[in-house]
This record gives sequence, structure tokens and C-alpha cells, in this order.
Amino acid sequence: MKDKLIAVVPAAGVGSRMAADRPKQYLLIAGKTILEHTIDRLLQHPMIDRVVVAVSEHDPYFPTLPLAVHPLVTRVDGGAERADSVFSGLAVIADPDAWVLVHDAARPCLRQRDLQRLIDEALASECGAILAAPVRDTMKRGNGQQAIASTVERSDLWHALTPQMFRVGQLKLALEKALADGAIITDEASALEHCGMAPKLVAGRADNLKVTQPEDLAIAEFYLQHLLKEEQQ
Repeated sequence: MKDKLIAVVPAAGVGSRMAADRPKQYLLIAGKTILEHTIDRLLQHPMIDRVVVAVSEHDPYFPTLPLAVHPLVTRVDGGAERADSVFSGLAVIADPDAWVLVHDAARPCLRQRDLQRLIDEALASECGAILAAPVRDTMKRGNGQQAIASTVERSDLWHALTPQMFRVGQLKLALEKALADGAIITDEASALEHCGMAPKLVAGRADNLKVTQPEDLAIAEFYLQHLLKEEQQ
């Protein structure tokens, strides 16, 4: 159906900065793994028909989760880099004109209102859209020696978030060209930027954080519990 969307969740990373005994997507918040919360947030939206999750080939954790047998979740083998995992997810989507949302495995606090705004803006665009948060703090550029080189004007600066939503064929071609050219690809939008396209910026909440450092786990738990309480009211 044309009004149905597919989400791809790259989840093959090891999350070394967390210094935990397992990849960060398998750490627990409120009795469930971060990955389960993340996929729950996506499947809660009525337009998302399926989630494709890319995990490491020999991942010992994913098969133990209810997600492994969830009828709307498809598992594929991820790769060494984020782009490899995204490619694996895109490979199981047959229609190049379909829309795909790529979402970080460790962003469990996505709000439905933000997700809906992203979908609306992306569907009305020529080259997709991403959730992003305007930079609020004063930005400094370092000199490579942990000292300030300059202050960066923060107007028009944004923190890139996820999901990021594009047409499948468009994203595939952009990733292929960017990687072939040796471009630095830190998110999906940067591949389209390399190809001369300008995806839309959709303002999202800053509490859609990515769990990266150990202290992020407690913050994510606070945000998520507050979010779930709001939705139950």
C-alpha cells in the first residue's frame, strides 16, 4: 500500500563508549531493552507497516528477544559500518519508490507528534526530510589541542536526529555515490547532501536523545518514563 512506510533500524554497532558488557541497544530501561523501546515507538505509528532491523551476524542477544518472532519485524545481517547495515535493510525493500525511515537503534524516546511531522514534511518534499533540533548553546570550534580557535555562529545550526526519511531508490543511489567518492557519511542525509540535494529540516524535540555515553542511560529512562505516562493519560 502506498500509504504504508517501512523503517530500517541499524543495530549492529557495539557501542564501545558505553563501556558496558553488551552493545548499548541491549541495555535495559524499565524492564525492556533500548532496542525494544525504539522499535515499539516506530510500530506505534499507524503508517509504519514493518521494521527491518540490521544486527550483527552472530548477535547472541537479538534471538532472545520477543522481537525475534514479531510478525512486523524483519531481521537482516548488519555490517561493520552504519552504511553497510542500512544497505542490508534497504535490500529487502523491493519498491525503489517506497519511503523508508532510518532510525537509530539507541533513540528510544521518539514522540509520535515529531514522527508525524517528519512524515508529513518528507512526503511533500522532493528529497526527504530529517528530524533535527536547533542548536541552543554557544558553539566553539577547537584548534585540535583542546583550546578554542573561534566561536561559531549558531543561527542555522542544527543537531541532526533520527528518523530520517527518504525514498528507497534515492537513498540507495546517494549512499553508493557518496561511498564511491570517499565522502564522509555520518548519517543518511549527508549522502544526499553529497549528491547536491537538500533534505528538509523538521524541528523535533531535543529529548529524542541517542544513548551514547553511560550518563545518557539515566536521562533516557527519565524521558521515556515521562513520555509513557503522558501517553497513558
